[in-house]
Amino acid sequence: MSKTPEQKWKESIIQYRKNCQKIIQVSKSIRYAGVINEFGRTLTGIIRPGIKPLLNPESAKNEFFIISNLITLRKGQAKAFGDLDVATIRHKNAIVMCIPKDKVVYYISVNPSEKSVFEIARKIKSIV
Repeated sequence: MSKTPEQKWKESIIQYRKNCQKIIQVSKSIRYAGVINEFGRTLTGIIRPGIKPLLNPESAKNEFFIISNLITLRKGQAKAFGDLDVATIRHKNAIVMCIPKDKVVYYISVNPSEKSVFEIARKIKSIV
């Protein structure tokens, strides 16, 4: 028997959640791991226990919308540069890694003192 679209959707969300749980385990420097869709809507996300979020809910919603637009607009340059592998944005209080996968983006926040961001990104890419 084939699955309904709703069943497929729920299975996708469960898989994204499992991936986020695995991502959080990659490094103690990871503050947050989440998945957003092409419209910036949060599909799932996990904040490391004991960590205070840097963004309030409204700011997070705006951040995810901006990131989804950035990733969507970058697709236009894929012909020249190749597919986007990982985008990193370094702030004073956090490093943000965006890893596109199919029609979603894995959004990962890392402590700014982390030195091996690209090693963490490589490990995350093996999960997703």
